[in-house]
Amino acid sequence: MIKNYWNKGSKQKKRVILFSLILLVILFVMRDDYQPALLYLRKYIFVILLSVLVLFLGFRKFRRSASGVTRTGTLVMMTIFFVMIYLVGWQFKMYEYAKTYNVFNDLNKIEIDELPLTRNERIQPLRNIYSMANESVGETKDVSLPHLVRVDGINKWTMAIQPTEKYVWQGMSDNTEEVFAVSSTTPFPRFSSENRISVTFSIGESLKFSRNTYNAVVQRFNPWMLFNYEPSDTYYMKDDAGKWVEVVSLIKWKGFFFPYPTFGGVMVIESGEHDFKDYLERIVIGKGTYISPEEMNNYPYLTRQNTLSEKVSRLQAESLKFLGGFSDPLPWNMKTAVKIPVLPNDQNQQPFVTDFDFTDTKISAYSGLYHWFGLEPVGDERTSLTFSVFIPADGTDKLYYYDHAAKKQGYAGVSAMPLKVIESRKEYDWSVNKPVEFRPYIKDLAGRKRMFFLGTISAVRDENSQFDGSATPDLALIDSEYRDVIWIDAKKPSLWEETVYNQLNEAWRASEGIGYYFVDETKTVETAQKILDSIKAIPSIDKEALEIEKLQRQIDSIKALKKLVKEEKPTLNE
Repeated sequence: MIKNYWNKGSKQKKRVILFSLILLVILFVMRDDYQPALLYLRKYIFVILLSVLVLFLGFRKFRRSASGVTRTGTLVMMTIFFVMIYLVGWQFKMYEYAKTYNVFNDLNKIEIDELPLTRNERIQPLRNIYSMANESVGETKDVSLPHLVRVDGINKWTMAIQPTEKYVWQGMSDNTEEVFAVSSTTPFPRFSSENRISVTFSIGESLKFSRNTYNAVVQRFNPWMLFNYEPSDTYYMKDDAGKWVEVVSLIKWKGFFFPYPTFGGVMVIESGEHDFKDYLERIVIGKGTYISPEEMNNYPYLTRQNTLSEKVSRLQAESLKFLGGFSDPLPWNMKTAVKIPVLPNDQNQQPFVTDFDFTDTKISAYSGLYHWFGLEPVGDERTSLTFSVFIPADGTDKLYYYDHAAKKQGYAGVSAMPLKVIESRKEYDWSVNKPVEFRPYIKDLAGRKRMFFLGTISAVRDENSQFDGSATPDLALIDSEYRDVIWIDAKKPSLWEETVYNQLNEAWRASEGIGYYFVDETKTVETAQKILDSIKAIPSIDKEALEIEKLQRQIDSIKALKKLVKEEKPTLNE
């Protein structure tokens, strides 16, 4: 049709050329709008090609056959095929099953024999930080979802103070002009003063059109990346020059048969004002500097950092269910089948970003931020801790796991924690207070490493079911082995270990035969001084002083007698 129109004359040729140029410009400028469709084709390329092949062969046989029975049989077989594709692939989730198995085969899995210690424990859960940050901004501002990152060597919650999505005009005209950076180890997070940093980003998560983070990053993709990459979580941190940057985690899809997601590096967006030059750059080539996973070691601020998409890490942790083989998670096996537990009242599900110290674990793992998962058996009634999974938060191609089940430790998992906390404090109104976000707390205590879960009690607002953060939350530590709940003071983290020991030391000594810990040692000098202080001093006797005191008492008696006589004389004269 186009060829016939082209041959009609020069006027038609000019129209075709003009229309083609306009179409190319639209396809180029609006590639961020249709990129999800390209990505969908990439994710399901095998199923799509197989379906197209079956359709082609089926309809060709249908057209070439003159028999009604053959035609009917062809249609029936095609229908059965597509019904089976739906039932097996989607209804029974075998497509996800095969994709997860590909993730498992791609993983660099390392089993560890010793748990790492936790450090720099964060006091507040993510949703408390989010609610308190929203309490500190105005009507026309929103706060992006907080992420735990390293800033100047300190673990901090960072989030952007961005134009609200409720008012479209702000998203089109305003910039992101401030960033919250709040220490994660303090029970008193402050959302003012030095924790509210002035920095301008012309690209933001809540901004509109080409200034939206997703759109700007996709515009930066080359044609190959349009089919294989997608933007994920957005982080705010400082680069090696001390400047604030916006770091967007990328997901890369790999494989032809049942493609699966992996860490694809990051796109770094620098701060800066919005101007006409910036507008042209965003429209034509997008914004950001792409850093591949192999190049990230060249940027110290991206190492031991939190840049991994949680969508990727969740699938990696879940794939450990194939440790017993491809068929083990199927219903007739289930020996090593595990799941990531989901807590109904917890608005922040695993992974929990935690700071781990791997110094004494005898493996070459860095000490820093990791995505932690506590995997449990797939049955709803089973709540034991099967695996502890440690995935480097900076996207390092490794996964460390500790097999609690194989060591027959019998630890209780995350799903068992809420009821234990509720049972320990029956006086609470648990309809409006929820124990949430049970992150690991591992310490070398009383002779060996012990694993606890640190949970926070958060209030929930009835009108919107959002957590209401408290500056001094109630904290509970639960011993995953002894199942006891220890309530600790959020203001005094230095006393947590001693508090735990004071409550559980007798149980530990009776069960494990351990010695005494946290006993105040008294120095020899102090002991000698205490003995001297306890001896009653014997006063020396001074005879002359006693004689003088005796005479003084006699003089005082004579003076008192004379005074009494003088007072009685007037009475006698009368």
